[in-house]
Amino acid sequence: MQRWRGLEDIPEDWGRSVVTIGSYDGVHRGHQLIIGRAVARARELGLPTVVVTFDPHPSEVVRPGSHPPLLAPHHRRAELMAELGVDAVLVLPFTAEFSQLTPADFVVKVLVDKLHARVVVEGPNFRFGHRAAGTVEFLKELGTTYDYDVEVIDLHERGEAGGGEPFSSTLARRLVAAGDVEGAMEVLGRPHRVEGVVVRGAQRGRELGYPTANVETLPHTAIPADGVYAGWLTAAGEMMPAAISVGTNPQFDGVDRTVEAYAIDRVGLDLYGLHVAVDFLAYLRGQEKFESIEALLERMAIDVKRARELVEEHAAARRS
Repeated sequence: MQRWRGLEDIPEDWGRSVVTIGSYDGVHRGHQLIIGRAVARARELGLPTVVVTFDPHPSEVVRPGSHPPLLAPHHRRAELMAELGVDAVLVLPFTAEFSQLTPADFVVKVLVDKLHARVVVEGPNFRFGHRAAGTVEFLKELGTTYDYDVEVIDLHERGEAGGGEPFSSTLARRLVAAGDVEGAMEVLGRPHRVEGVVVRGAQRGRELGYPTANVETLPHTAIPADGVYAGWLTAAGEMMPAAISVGTNPQFDGVDRTVEAYAIDRVGLDLYGLHVAVDFLAYLRGQEKFESIEALLERMAIDVKRARELVEEHAAARRS
């Protein structure tokens, strides 16, 4: 899959394509409907599929300080889009100047002059251009002038998460923030993932017999509520069952909020400096301060046992 940063990266000889535009944070199951339809339409026409997205999130430029927690960094979104069959991802730097483009100018500069759109696929609430003034209806109107079609996909995906609320990035963020990682998994279609580099912490886990990878998360990452979770730790391409702790470590009067993952039954791992991924499968319990280190160790043993069981159940379900 091709990845372009800015309009100037698009090959000069790029032909017609099927395009969809959006932040697509999380590439959740609603997003997958839109992207999947774009890919299917492109294959019908024998054309490539292009996803157009933005960096940073437009809200950060329009309303500084309002950047939402991110469900997936751009490289992860690109990986997920590639799995869906997307041929190219265009990341447009969202600047103050770019935010001033009128809807008509956006269509001409991006869809017509550079991507030569044949079909544009969007959800019903898609907005674009200065002050989000452009609507799907306006996009259709311009299509008659610039020779492209517009398909609108109804985002009807919903389940038990959020009490049956339609799937959205906002819902997924809310569920993650509440620690409902199982609900978030229903929305996303996979476990919520947190990424970062393993750094040295206080090394108390090692002293207690449970050495953890202290993950320095990427900026604006959506981090689950404080507590203990079951999940996966992926490092150097290897997925390992993990018990995960999120919080300030009240047992030792910690202040800084951290994400730490213990690779279950693994001995002698040296992960310092590696970029790792932590996938959250299930919430086990909240943060607690125990009466003694012995009581903490007893509870940690229970947590690890339960995490091992849940990860094994998840792995078995994936194989079946």
